[in-house]
Amino acid sequence: MDNEKAWFVRRIVLSVLFVVIVAVPLYPELYGLDEVTPFAQLVAFRPQGLVLVFVLALLMLIRKGWRIAAGLVAVLALIGAGLTLPRVLSDPKTPAADTRVLTIMVANVLGGGANAGAVAELIRERKPDLVSLPEAQVDVREEIRAQLVGYAGYTEQPTRAVESATSVLVAASLGAVQVKADLPTTFGNLMVTGGNLGQLRLVAYHGFPPLPEDVPPWKHDLTQLRRWCAQDPPTIVAGDFNATLDHADFRWAMASNCHSVAPSVGGGFKGTWPSDQPPIARTQIDHVLATRTLRPLRFATYEIKGTDHLAVIATVAVPKG
Repeated sequence: MDNEKAWFVRRIVLSVLFVVIVAVPLYPELYGLDEVTPFAQLVAFRPQGLVLVFVLALLMLIRKGWRIAAGLVAVLALIGAGLTLPRVLSDPKTPAADTRVLTIMVANVLGGGANAGAVAELIRERKPDLVSLPEAQVDVREEIRAQLVGYAGYTEQPTRAVESATSVLVAASLGAVQVKADLPTTFGNLMVTGGNLGQLRLVAYHGFPPLPEDVPPWKHDLTQLRRWCAQDPPTIVAGDFNATLDHADFRWAMASNCHSVAPSVGGGFKGTWPSDQPPIARTQIDHVLATRTLRPLRFATYEIKGTDHLAVIATVAVPKG
């Protein structure tokens, strides 16, 4: 009997230790490791990791001695699923009568690799009010604008002619807006204000990626994002954030006063990168964020040839006046 008790206790202890180890890549923030390579990169694919861990638990049930651990691992995966499923449970909204709708497009053009004609065609089809173009170098930026000459009065405003520049296209319907290069972020960003936007401001954004040797600039850019969310003017930030809802730093940046359009309307699992992989292997790093007074309405993704990102188009309801 004593041997059976000792065996059972040993199994419990080993099973708990195993679950703790399995939880490290899934929830590195619990261990203070979410800003450490490789966990900062792996956590971007947490939903896929939860599926793999659940499959692992099912396979472990085959061995009698592993069943305690299998049960604990399954519970870990199910808790994670419960925390992430709300991202796909919300429905697209209908704008209220006292609001106006703004359509925002994001297309990372991969430093000029994207097909300019395909970008322009999507703009013509969806008619966004603002287009955020991360990595839009001079050549592709001008080519996209040339494709739109005579159509809807789009104008372009580059930050600077560097490898990872950000540009915006602004529809004439927004009126005489002002576009300024605001450069507190690593790649720079553009802020659009005035005209028919009223008190609203639009930020075209490109965040630094959490590369193994460059996590600090990634965190720095997300800190600036938190400042925009916390400030008084109603704000929309659109671009390639190089961060997902599974990054604690990204959630922290939004927590002050922002929400992401995609999970707010049931699109939280629509991966945007890498576009050359099947949907199940993608993660969502391209976002449209809005402060709480703005109501998310819809979110969709579109393929564009020549880039490793899907384009994003989101609509947001803005109070009139």
